[in-house]
Amino acid sequence: MLDLLLASAELAIRVDVLVYTAGGLLLGMCVGAIPGLTTTAAMAILLPLSFFVEPIIGIPFLIGVYKGGIYGGSISAILISTPGTGASVATTFDGPHLVRQGKGRKALDMALYASVVGDFTSDCITIILIGPIAALALLLGPPELVPIILIALLIVIMVSSSSISRALAMALIGLLLASVGRDPIEFSSRLTFGLEQLEQGIPMLPMLVGLFAVPEIIRMIGASKLNRLVHRTVVDTGSRLTLKEFLNCARTIARSTMIGTVLGMIPGIGQPVAAFTGYAAAKRASKDPDSFGKGALEGIAAAEASNNAVNGPTLVPMLTLGIPGDKITALLMGAFIAHGLRPGPELFEEHGTLIMAMLLSMLFANILLLGVAKLFIPIISRLVKLSPSILAPMVLVLAFMGAYLYRSDPNDLYFLVAFGFLGIITKRFDYDVTPLVLGFIVAEPLEYAIGQTLSLAGPDLGSYLLGQRPVALTLFIILLTLLLWLILRKYIARSSTRLRI
Repeated sequence: MLDLLLASAELAIRVDVLVYTAGGLLLGMCVGAIPGLTTTAAMAILLPLSFFVEPIIGIPFLIGVYKGGIYGGSISAILISTPGTGASVATTFDGPHLVRQGKGRKALDMALYASVVGDFTSDCITIILIGPIAALALLLGPPELVPIILIALLIVIMVSSSSISRALAMALIGLLLASVGRDPIEFSSRLTFGLEQLEQGIPMLPMLVGLFAVPEIIRMIGASKLNRLVHRTVVDTGSRLTLKEFLNCARTIARSTMIGTVLGMIPGIGQPVAAFTGYAAAKRASKDPDSFGKGALEGIAAAEASNNAVNGPTLVPMLTLGIPGDKITALLMGAFIAHGLRPGPELFEEHGTLIMAMLLSMLFANILLLGVAKLFIPIISRLVKLSPSILAPMVLVLAFMGAYLYRSDPNDLYFLVAFGFLGIITKRFDYDVTPLVLGFIVAEPLEYAIGQTLSLAGPDLGSYLLGQRPVALTLFIILLTLLLWLILRKYIARSSTRLRI
């Protein structure tokens, strides 16, 4: 184990790895600070850049974009009461009030320190836990993977931002899209309609860029001018955060870090839920709960520690089981697959040193974030004043360039446009695309697992599960219980609606 850590650390502290990680942090912060652009969109647009370098450079670069984007959303949330990302909504409750009180610098400092502490701590926990979880995952076979994948998909459907029926429809569409092309078992063509462009299946990168980036860019183009709270750079005004003020929030940061870490390991939860949960817990535990929402540093600490603590743990289900925890890890999983690193139980056996180096790079990314943010916050704080009409065309060009450069295949641009339209339509009618993407990603391993399970079981699946696979049987029972609970909850909701009418 010590040899693995030393070899991994040697890779993680390479100068080029650290430089790319710092570059990813800076780009992520810039995007996160710009209202209208999301971390998800940034990841989708910058994803192709990681394919031109080796995995130990490209993946830490994207991790830097991820971490920088989640933190960067707090800058606009504090300065202009407009969260750069959904993860920073709770930060708007107290940040703008502190700006009006002349404490803008304190608010920005608290957001940075709480983010770094929460993220660093949760990354340490992730590194400690991911080894045993990966070892446990190796004991699972195809019969166990089938219900695990379906349970994860069901959880994402249940916590989707759209209704359950809509989320279920999107997941089914994702599974259907993944079946286009060659059958991975028999290698026969299916759902290609005679089109040569569909023989190799639907490419993941243009789909991800189209679904996540294009709708955000279109929304930016049509966005109205933001209502600015300030007309000068408030980051240069007010005193810095003191050590005493930070220590007064230490307990809050620790509590929120634990909340974010636990929620981050559950697929589909994400940073916004963690931020609101951490904020609510801090308010309940505070000696002065009335100060929350009126300019409490403790409120900023709670929200930022919680949402950033989610970052590392979301990689646990992705790396060990091949199940992305949220939209961003779905994009990150796409990068792993493009680099020839298929997340799942065998990943640590085949590429243990490389994966551990990537995990260690998360720790170094937090340390770099502290320095990069200190240097560039005065500059980044001015980006919030840039007009979306200027930024949107530039970002759109980058999205098309990235999708094309990945394979240099003109057909990928058609896929990008098609999924861009799909993304716009789903956003317009309030359909969450996360279940679609997750369904698309897990379709292949799910199909393999089902085929292998049926082959192992023979003609009597029930006797096989009951006699030889008790763990798989238990997981199937849990899956059926969740399904029944979901149906029952929907039935009760409809019945109560009729009674009210």
